[in-house]
Amino acid sequence: MSAVKAVRVSRVYPGGGEPVRAVDQVSLSVAAGELAILVGASGSGKSTLLNLIGGLDRPDSGKLTVLGTDMSASSEKELARMRLTRIGFVFQDFNLLRDLTLLENVALPLEGAGVARRTARDAAAKALARVGLSDLDDRFPSEVSGGQQQRVAIARAVVGDREIILADEPTGALDSTTGHEIMKLLSGLSKEGTTVVLSTHNPANLPFASQVVTLRDGRRVETDSDAPLDTEAARA
Repeated sequence: MSAVKAVRVSRVYPGGGEPVRAVDQVSLSVAAGELAILVGASGSGKSTLLNLIGGLDRPDSGKLTVLGTDMSASSEKELARMRLTRIGFVFQDFNLLRDLTLLENVALPLEGAGVARRTARDAAAKALARVGLSDLDDRFPSEVSGGQQQRVAIARAVVGDREIILADEPTGALDSTTGHEIMKLLSGLSKEGTTVVLSTHNPANLPFASQVVTLRDGRRVETDSDAPLDTEAARA
């Protein structure tokens, strides 16, 4: 079963002259539990495609189904509910609130969805343990390293057993060693059944993928790297 299914999906923005086809008739299928990586130069459409999958934007044409939901036909309320309960986001700059502890940052989406504070924080503690940070619950973001902050962001993305993680350049602000550890963590989550779709500029991340989707000027292009990859080397 596909967690994400796109058929000739396009997103066009008005420009100063010609409209900008940020995503241009892209088709893809990502199975549940798969780790798919979007690659391409800046402006190739990676972030726009992630936003469409996450319900932060809507396609102008084509068919996009995420976790069985038609993303074009759903109401804004339905999409917001999906983002709170089923889809998690990870960003390059972490997006943690500096005045909240790590535990409070991770619990925030659940509390925003109306979950009782104690229940939300219990779930947040489990999510932090899942990413190897169970002993740092009461620290603030400024008190931990960049790699640990990104682990917190991943914990926030999976808290409440959300089914999909969308990560936009999750290793872009990290050194190579820390970035490798983050990719190992995301790979491990996919092996546990969480679907992961991420964008990257870093070719060192590609061996972690079961599928690589190459974008150029908004369109999907076929390259040698688009074949399923052997992930054994990535586990080292």
